[in-house]
Amino acid sequence: MPTKSLIKVLTEAGIGSRRRMAAAIKQGKVQVNGKTAASFNQPIDTGSDRVTVNGKSVELTSEETVCLMLNKPAGIVSTVSDEKGRRTVLDILPGQYKKLRLYPAGRLDIDTTGLLLLTNDGDLTYRLTHPKFEHEKEYLVQTKGRLATEEKNRLEHGIRLEDGMTSPARVKEISVSPFNYSITIHEGRKRQVRRMFERLGQTVLALKRVRLGKLTLGNLKEGEARRLNQTEITALLSGNPPDKQIDKKRDKPGNRNRENPGPDNAERHAPAHRRKPLYRAHP
Repeated sequence: MPTKSLIKVLTEAGIGSRRRMAAAIKQGKVQVNGKTAASFNQPIDTGSDRVTVNGKSVELTSEETVCLMLNKPAGIVSTVSDEKGRRTVLDILPGQYKKLRLYPAGRLDIDTTGLLLLTNDGDLTYRLTHPKFEHEKEYLVQTKGRLATEEKNRLEHGIRLEDGMTSPARVKEISVSPFNYSITIHEGRKRQVRRMFERLGQTVLALKRVRLGKLTLGNLKEGEARRLNQTEITALLSGNPPDKQIDKKRDKPGNRNRENPGPDNAERHAPAHRRKPLYRAHP
């Protein structure tokens, strides 16, 4: 029988995320046929090998691999469970998918709506969420006020947040009620888009993700989910649309914003003794 890597077997078994399983292997909590696992890539024969995590046997029979696209409504948390008793994305899935051990591939804030993927494929989750793959994410934004030209330029050239400079974004003024801006980024920091606008003193009234890489939300209604086909998954992993790629040359530290550095980038290129500290010390 063909073998699979240990990390793939564990994530497919649905007992935890790839990161969690990698940590378990590293900590010596995973055994294969009674011996501590040697590496993440240790080959496993799912028909004959016995794998345990913390002494508990792992069911190696692979379940059907599924990837769903959900149009997440506001007020729903992007987790499989919630200690505060709030409704999760699993609670609103169609009945035929609730028996599968699906996990969100990434997250949206509780008040953010739109495109969210759920899957039981650990490798797919890794390729969709790890920063090195730089999948574009497009959001529609409703702000209380209108961006000044200088503010738009700051978003497009990188803006300083409490966890560092952002990469360049693309910002367009739109008229898609109730939204007035579209912003495209390839990072995935916590509440990043909201924090970028808040850094400019702009209040975000509504935020909706409409695209991830080549995958668009389309006409999927809020609260509904549909299964992606293999063609869509392959296209999603193949990269960003050529005509919509963020300028990688501009995104390199040595080239970024030489023509129009803006206040945030001017600070970055200032001599070390003149730069403001990233974090302020509290007295």
